[in-house]
Amino acid sequence: MRSVEKAPAKINLGLDTPYNHRDGLQEWNMVMTSIDLADYVEVTTLPDENRIHVTSDSGFLPNDQRNLAYQAARVLKERFSIDEGVDIVIHKHIPVAAGLGGGSTDAAAVLRALNKIWGLNLALPELAAIGLEVDSDVPYCVYGQTAHVFGKGEKVTPIKKLPPCWIVLAKPRVSVSTPTVLRQIDYDHLSHPDVESLVSAIYLADFEKIVAAMGNVLEPITAERYPEILKLKSRMLDFGADAAQMSGTGPTVFGIFQKKSRAQRVFNSIKGFCDEVYLVRPL
Repeated sequence: MRSVEKAPAKINLGLDTPYNHRDGLQEWNMVMTSIDLADYVEVTTLPDENRIHVTSDSGFLPNDQRNLAYQAARVLKERFSIDEGVDIVIHKHIPVAAGLGGGSTDAAAVLRALNKIWGLNLALPELAAIGLEVDSDVPYCVYGQTAHVFGKGEKVTPIKKLPPCWIVLAKPRVSVSTPTVLRQIDYDHLSHPDVESLVSAIYLADFEKIVAAMGNVLEPITAERYPEILKLKSRMLDFGADAAQMSGTGPTVFGIFQKKSRAQRVFNSIKGFCDEVYLVRPL
């Protein structure tokens, strides 16, 4: 059987980590939303073979067990003792190693597809819990809608969708290692964003309060190594973004706009400084 799943990118409107768990994993307190920049993941089961095969049209993705989509298929196969194979084809549109959850959303798409194909009938919370075994962003990507995310990433509470707005994404010519950034967190010297105020502002559909409450606790850590991030952020704000910040562990910077005309103008301006620029909307 075959299924094609849309795998949208995510951005972090709010990202905080209050502390580390004893196992070394971070406690997260985040607000994420999905955007209409997406990969497409084609999943086909192979009744006569018991293997997992991954291909993509990107030269930057591993096609073996390092790929999160591969890991998602393996986790489900092992969990439910399924002895048929899986062929996964990833059509990439989301930049790789960009802080946009590209690998995680591909993995979530595989989980959703195989849940349907294999008739597992797992509810989203169950699928999200399994996704945490692959990566901390996979549980959110299983849902793929504006949500408050906490715990180690497995606790996902969908919230009201954002008021109408536009997003300009810009990825500088660097790739960021998430584990490297996380190892550099010094919990004694973090400036924590007010994620709860952000959640409240979204429920109120108050755009001004939303942009005022945005923040990413990891931005200073990544930007210290890659100053291009702050330069892009500053340009977006100077050109007229209502707010701008880094997504995830970076390096992608996004600006948020209430007016499409201003977003279009900033998109055109940023293209002169950056090769990978996108004008998108929240889903």
